[in-house]
Amino acid sequence: MKEARSAKSIEKKAERVNILLTSVYGRKERTCGDDPLDTLIETILSQNTSDINSSRAFELLKRRYPSWEELLEDSPENIADTIRSGGLAEIKARRILGALNLLKAERGGYDLGFLSSMTSDKAANWLISIEGVGPKTAAIVLLFSFGMPTFPVDTHIFRVSKRLGLVQERTSRESTQKELERLIDPEEYYNMHLNLIEHGRRVCRSRRPRCEVCALSGLCLQYRKTVKA
Repeated sequence: MKEARSAKSIEKKAERVNILLTSVYGRKERTCGDDPLDTLIETILSQNTSDINSSRAFELLKRRYPSWEELLEDSPENIADTIRSGGLAEIKARRILGALNLLKAERGGYDLGFLSSMTSDKAANWLISIEGVGPKTAAIVLLFSFGMPTFPVDTHIFRVSKRLGLVQERTSRESTQKELERLIDPEEYYNMHLNLIEHGRRVCRSRRPRCEVCALSGLCLQYRKTVKA
């Protein structure tokens, strides 16, 4: 019974966090329609780098290769040079080529639209079969391009969720995704995902978090353990 009450209290906390974040950063209305393959490639480019650098790399990639067929005809070295601004260029070039070759071999073209007919779990499993694509990347593609009920966990969400006590300190990133999907209303995934990221960037930073201006301090386990104590 005690465990049930505890689980319910965490669900209530997650709901309250969403309400407070929305009051501070506004409601993010879900917009789908981005090409899922573009989203996949751009997310691969975003791994271990900033949004600015990955966006620049993606723009250069699309400018140099107007079609995926043209990209596959070029050498991995030239592709890596094109995306150099995104970091880890050789690794990401290999992953992009692998994703495109797998899609071509299994589906006969370069369209991820077939995922829309699958459940979110099956679609995620198909994406994760691509080398270099993990649960976060798969969840981003499914949430942003298909509006499926998935909750991507990036470094900001991972950090903020632990500090708030929504998940336990030793919870892995993959388990954090599953736990947040259980705690949060699926209709709020998109809104809360984006607002948690914004909060992690602006206030709940990795170093020197701005607890003095944080709207969530009254709910924060880390704040109670350190600052308030």
